[in-house]
This record gives sequence, C-alpha cells and structure tokens, in this order.
Amino acid sequence: MNGTRRAFLGRALGVAAAAAAATATGPLSYTAAADGTAPETAQRCRRIPPSGIGMHLYTMRTPLAADFKGTLARLAQIGYATVGVSGRHGNSAASIRSMLDETGLRAVLEHVGYDIVRGSGLPQAIEDTHTLGARWIVVPSLPGAMHTPAGFREAAREFNKAGLAARNAGLGPVLFHNHGADHQVVDGENLYDILLRETDPELVGFELDVYWAAKGGGSDPQDLFVEHRRRFPALHVKDMAPSGGFADVGSGVLDFAAMFDTARSGGVKQWLVEHDAPADPFATAQNSYTHLANLRY
Repeated sequence: MNGTRRAFLGRALGVAAAAAAATATGPLSYTAAADGTAPETAQRCRRIPPSGIGMHLYTMRTPLAADFKGTLARLAQIGYATVGVSGRHGNSAASIRSMLDETGLRAVLEHVGYDIVRGSGLPQAIEDTHTLGARWIVVPSLPGAMHTPAGFREAAREFNKAGLAARNAGLGPVLFHNHGADHQVVDGENLYDILLRETDPELVGFELDVYWAAKGGGSDPQDLFVEHRRRFPALHVKDMAPSGGFADVGSGVLDFAAMFDTARSGGVKQWLVEHDAPADPFATAQNSYTHLANLRY
C-alpha cells in the first residue's frame, strides 16, 4: 500500500470511527468556540444540486432486464434526476430516450467499449449519444493487455482522436472510467497519470470512480480535483465497506464530504451512484440517494 492510499483510507476510517462514536454518544455538538466561531463541521453548507444526483444503471441491471421502464420510473420516484447508461438490455437508444422522457429522467452519458470508440463504431456511438440526449461517451475500461505504459500511451492517443470527433459533433469530451488496476505503477510509471498527462484537457476527461481510486492506491479525489482542474465532470459515487467490499453510499468508510470539498475545482457536474453487487438494488438506490441528498460538504 503506498503512502497516498494509506493516508486516504486512514482519513476515511477515522471518519467512520468518529461517526460510530457519535452514534453511541449522541449527535455531534456544533457549539461555537470561545471566540464565537463555529467548528469546521458546522460550516459545511454546500450540497449536491438535485439535478446532479444520478444513478449509474449498471447498479440496476437486474431489475432493468425485467422491466426497463418500470425501473426508471422507480428511480425517478426516489428522486434521481439523471442516469448513466450502461447496457441497453435489448432496447435501442431511441427507445431508451422515450422511456427517459416519459419518466422524467435525463441520460448524461453512456458507457461504450474501447474497441468501438477507437474503431469504425465511433460515428454510431456519437449518434446514439445524441439520441439519448446525453453529453459524454465514456470508455469503461481498457483491455488487460494494455495495462503497461506503452498501452496507456496508445490509449491516450486514441482518446484524443475520439475526443476531437466528439467535440466536432457537438458532444463533450470523451471520458475514461477507472478501475483499481488503472492506478498501478508499472515500470516506474503510474498508469492513470499517463492518461492525465498525455490527453488533451479540451478533448478528454474522466469519470472518476472514487471507490477504485481509493482501493487501487490512486490519489485522493480531493487532490485530483485541484491538481487536474475541470477534468472530472462525472463521478461514480461508490462506498467501501470496512472489509474493502462494496457498500451503499453513506454506509461505508469513505469520507465523501472531504473528497467533494474541491469538486468544483474538478469540474464535477454529475454524482452517479454505483454499487457493483447490490443485494437489493432498489434499497441501495434509496439509501444512496438519501445520503447524497442530505450530504453537506
């Protein structure tokens, strides 16, 4: 475990311990200090805009397969404003757009495979993104064989090309979604840093999965947002259980209030809930929405 990851998870675990203590002894006191100033926690008054709280639909893949429109309707009823599309379950882009319009949701992005984005399928992906009413094409992962410095440099070149095509078509930058292996140091180079350095900020951005950034040993999102301004328009908000597994947002050890403190610098516009293996997808959706809607940072 590198120093950055240790510090990040150490802070997260510290927050979890403090929360547990507060639960045992009563709510935290926000009493003003002797000089009349309130403690830092009392000054957390920013909130995620309701229009920015979304659901990444991979979380809901099981109910979507059974009832796509009904699942969207339940998400809208919970309070979600947006979705990230990940798997169409046999529906066309036009059909999904119709269901979104009927349920009052808005698609902001779609996950599209790397081979499509770098190949002849890109024009259709761009057209589908327009049809969905979304802004961003997101590459969800890179092939395992590309997890070398040379492979990530190749990906950076391909992302720049695809980002230019997307911009010329009136879309936002092409985004890359990270997993734990993307933060590895290989031959002395951090793979994720290669993408940050060697892609054009006007053409390529990032959908930062905060869980994998933490577990993979990457930089604290709070620092990434400052060091690479306006490059993170979308987040996957995924919590980490004390065991290291997945958890509903707000029930794990990640300190979202701290990591979102600099979200404005990072250009964050969408906070998309994700849970890779929810026992009850709708309970996860409700719990996670409630936490994000009530969060102050």
